[in-house]
Formats: sequence, C-alpha cells, structure tokens
Amino acid sequence: MKATEHSKRFAVALWQETDGQDLVEYSLLLGFIAISTISILTGVRTSVDTLWSKISSALTSATAAS
Repeated sequence: MKATEHSKRFAVALWQETDGQDLVEYSLLLGFIAISTISILTGVRTSVDTLWSKISSALTSATAAS
C-alpha cells in the first residue's frame, strides 16, 4: 500500500469518525451557559448589593436597639 493511499484512508476515517462530537457539543453548551450566567449575574449585581446593604443596616439597627 502506498503512503498516499494510506494517508487518504486515514483522512477519510478521521473525517467520518464522530466519537468526540458529543463531548464538543456538551463543552460548547457548558461554555454558553457559563457566559450567560456571568452576564446575568453582572447585571443583577447592583440589585443584590442594594438588598444586602438594606439587610445589613436593618440587622445593625436591630442589634443596637436591643
């Protein structure tokens, strides 16, 4: 068998193989979810900071009153 024929068969077999396709798809999906979560949390950060400050001041005033 010639080297070029062997290379062609190897290239065709590699092109038709789909064993790693699921892993790539799940990795892309996980990346999309991570980027979406980061962008959502970045947008909500101000609201969470405001809520946390209100809770903290309420607890501080409740502790000082007792």
